[in-house]
Amino acid sequence: MPIQKPIKRNQLRIYLGKKYYRLKRYWAWYTDEKKYAKKKEESKLKYVIFTHKTPLLRQLKNVDMWLQHNKVTNLNIASKCLNEIVLKPGETFSYWRLLGNTNKHKGYVDGMILHYGKVTTGTGGGLCQLSNLIYWMTLHTPLSVTERYRHSYDVFPDSKRNQPFGSGATCAYNYLDLQIKNETNQTYQLVVYLTDTHLVGEWRVEAPPTRTYEVYEKEHWMTQSTGAVMQDITRFIEKYIT
Repeated sequence: MPIQKPIKRNQLRIYLGKKYYRLKRYWAWYTDEKKYAKKKEESKLKYVIFTHKTPLLRQLKNVDMWLQHNKVTNLNIASKCLNEIVLKPGETFSYWRLLGNTNKHKGYVDGMILHYGKVTTGTGGGLCQLSNLIYWMTLHTPLSVTERYRHSYDVFPDSKRNQPFGSGATCAYNYLDLQIKNETNQTYQLVVYLTDTHLVGEWRVEAPPTRTYEVYEKEHWMTQSTGAVMQDITRFIEKYIT
């Protein structure tokens, strides 16, 4: 399916829309029947079911490197909030419920964000790298992704790419959330941290995994849209191997 152009809204409509959807999310958090994960355990679960890492700094076209360095600051703060979170059977992981608002009082700085199909800046920008990582790792586990939104377009270069197009999870506080439910009978643990060069993540589990997962891209094509090359894929196929 071709990527649609963002609907143009005036600034007042955008402001009021954000307020409405944020209030709607707050109401859902405290009135729905979901049991949200919130507990951390310092002792790591024994088995790593999947691990992945992504580079902290990448030279992107028409994006100043200071935004990349600020992104590292934001990722460092956010990863500490999510590191060692335990997801028990029946619980739901909510990206934004755990992180909270990314304001300057918490140490967040301006970083790169995508707004209506354009690259701009905002406090806490760059955290999509963390939601992307968690989503990609989750696809390789029995955990169920119950809420996820894809990016309006892909800003990252094709060179050295090792993930399919369209495999990210965009995030915007708090209405574009990433939610993952544990519908298994085992406890899982999310581990995320930064090295000098990479953002690293792991999903850990208390018992040895019995399956491996492969996610791959099929029938990929590129189309020209509004002066920029856009990427899309027709299908994502997740296959497990027992």
